[in-house]
Amino acid sequence: MVKRFVALLLLVAVGAMFTTLLVGYGPDLELNLTARYYAEHSAADIGAANIVTAIIATYRGLDTLGEVTVLFLSATILGLVLAQGRRQASRGSSLVPAGELLTTGSRVLAPLIILLGVYVFVNGHLTPGGGFQGGAIIASGMLLLLLADPVKRFSHRLIATVESLAGIFYVAIGLIGLFLAGGFLDNRFLPTGELGALVSAGAIPLIYSLIGLKVGAEFSTMLAKLSETEAL
Repeated sequence: MVKRFVALLLLVAVGAMFTTLLVGYGPDLELNLTARYYAEHSAADIGAANIVTAIIATYRGLDTLGEVTVLFLSATILGLVLAQGRRQASRGSSLVPAGELLTTGSRVLAPLIILLGVYVFVNGHLTPGGGFQGGAIIASGMLLLLLADPVKRFSHRLIATVESLAGIFYVAIGLIGLFLAGGFLDNRFLPTGELGALVSAGAIPLIYSLIGLKVGAEFSTMLAKLSETEAL
């Protein structure tokens, strides 16, 4: 009875807090100083038609590097935790392979999904999307293969190599921007080109491609490790 009463009080308190926020909410009538600068100068300064991409890949590039690092640490910690009591699923395990139609269909769809992920991060400076979204799409292709064939195994060495090289080149491009342009991950050490063209926005297509590969590899690592772990 006491627990229910406390839970009810917490629910009422949270409801009152959100009600206060809702009643006192008022939309901004104009952009703040930072947002106005981004909106007015991103296209001219960075050469990217997608303002969100310009902000993520250049203006707050260090923050993006931190996010990628957190994702890498999450994948590493997950692997370490699962390694403590993992039993490798053998070919003779209790897992039931999927039917031939489902397996064949997944093998046809997975390359198309991966191609879509590549398209999303390669065109991130022009259209909605980018490295994180494209990487997640690539990992969803890997997930489809695992769902269709639970005993399937991916090459951890290949995934780790892609992830490591993408991270190294990502930091290297950041340092090149630091020495040859205006700061870390400054994309303007390469020509910004014509606004709206595929080859434009300086180094942003390279930056987003590396982010997409790194994120896709990290998500794929987590999925592969989880698929190889059986509940004890």
